[in-house]
Amino acid sequence: MPKQVLKHQRIARVLAREIHSGALEPGSRLPGEHALTRRFAVSRATVRQALDELSKQGLISTHAGVGSFVTFDGGLLDNRLGWTRALADQGAQVTTEVLRLEAVRDARLAGELGIEGAEFMALDRLRVLPEGTPVALERSRVPMVPALADVPLGGLLDGSLTKTLAAVGIRATHGDEWASVRQLATEEASLLRRQVGEVWLNTRRVSRGADGRIVEQVTSLLDPARFQLHLGFGESPDETALGSGDEASARKQPR
Repeated sequence: MPKQVLKHQRIARVLAREIHSGALEPGSRLPGEHALTRRFAVSRATVRQALDELSKQGLISTHAGVGSFVTFDGGLLDNRLGWTRALADQGAQVTTEVLRLEAVRDARLAGELGIEGAEFMALDRLRVLPEGTPVALERSRVPMVPALADVPLGGLLDGSLTKTLAAVGIRATHGDEWASVRQLATEEASLLRRQVGEVWLNTRRVSRGADGRIVEQVTSLLDPARFQLHLGFGESPDETALGSGDEASARKQPR
């Protein structure tokens, strides 16, 4: 593989890490091409390839004569290419149906997560294609804090859980995700308008803030006809020179 290709991939990975960490915030403008060429000691062509890679991952949007801006909304790890954005890129606009938004008590979940409080904000959402076909069922559980007490009554900020949490100073910086497949139970099949026993991709993500505290647990059922799990690992021999280390990453992407 040509060295230049490796360079742009490494640069994209470094910038992606800065976006995920919040060092480059949503809506902020990336340094210009000249600044990036100086920082990484590469050509403008390599920088442009790196920016194109970030755009394909759904992390930035580039406008000729204006610059590149962070469009990533705070989702982490597996959501480097958010599947809503990915479907939109393929011409399929998804809508979100909120099935549940309320305060709940779940001592079992608190025990699994190793936290003291058993109060959570429960958010269940259905992602639906324009023709009415559901493609995902998400169940988010956020440890309840006083700043979130009014959310179940007032609703999410701009319909976004990420924005709602950010508004009260809660931001996920890292976490873990597990994936498996399982059959749809009766209630799930009814919500997804599918047959009981159909096999769907099942993921569970636990995200944490910079202080290590739990920010959210979300379990998702994803239509295997639309999504697959892509795992990446390792690094190129000289990647450390660009400030990146070993990592394993995952993302959901449409088939």
